[in-house]
Amino acid sequence: MKRLTIGVALVATLGACGTTTVAPPVGKPEASAWSFTDDRGTTITLPRRPARIVAQSSVAAALWDLGVRPVGVFGPHKRADGTADPEVVPVDITKVEGIGNVWDEFNVEKYAALRPDLLVSSMYVKDTLWYVPDRSKAQIEKIAPTVGISLMGRSADQLIERYASLAKALGANVDAPQIVKDKARFEAAAGKLKTFAAEHPDLKVMFASGAADLFYVCYPPDYADLSYYIKQGLDVVTPKADKGGYFESLSWENADKYAADVIFVDSRTQALTIPQMAAKPTWAALPAVKAGHVYPWNPVTRLSYTGYADMLESILTTLTTL
Repeated sequence: MKRLTIGVALVATLGACGTTTVAPPVGKPEASAWSFTDDRGTTITLPRRPARIVAQSSVAAALWDLGVRPVGVFGPHKRADGTADPEVVPVDITKVEGIGNVWDEFNVEKYAALRPDLLVSSMYVKDTLWYVPDRSKAQIEKIAPTVGISLMGRSADQLIERYASLAKALGANVDAPQIVKDKARFEAAAGKLKTFAAEHPDLKVMFASGAADLFYVCYPPDYADLSYYIKQGLDVVTPKADKGGYFESLSWENADKYAADVIFVDSRTQALTIPQMAAKPTWAALPAVKAGHVYPWNPVTRLSYTGYADMLESILTTLTTL
């Protein structure tokens, strides 16, 4: 897995969590046994429904939208200025314990002190929990069971339903009025995108990320959002992926390999900003760049109806105002 594209290096430094107060659980644990089968094929069985959940930041964000309140998070959640990292929004980071903020950082002692019932993370690589360090994996798994949700080969709608099934298993009311409202927003925005795509069959869109020496063109089948846009009919550039998947890495001299009318650029802190990319001659010469049709894009949008309703509405606003 290439670290740049899926967000392993962040410049935000780890700050101390502002409070040790933890958010309340979804509800009282049930007296009956609890069971859930994750995407590793592992069935987790506990005497009662887990209440104290620790989750990777983007997973915590999705679960929060769906009514689950984790007690701890790991992965990008706090920026250097103390504000919430976009990856963890809408989680209230003053009400959860942060146990790691950057790649390969996971405070096992803090984790154990939370008395977790369950750890939840996504998986970009088969059977590998995202942001759980290999060196402490065995120790972490002794403290509490873990659940892995695979992001590979699934579009956004499929993954939202998967997280909803987990949230429901954890006791959340996934038919709550706000969730139903946001699901309707999501479906309405998807319909509008489908109509837009049908009306603009010649519009070519690219999703990319920049580094000092390389230009990464994203490979849609490996991204939940991009594969979903293609399902709605949007013409998204599909490069020949590198061996590890997710993107084709190009030298900056070859950044013009694929033509696009609009380019969405990785907006996370480890990627080059749009102004930084402007210093690359081949980038500046791209038609979309010359036309001013370059826009920010966050590859780690939370997989909930709320998150994707926001994302689809934002992309529609961009595309319909070109």
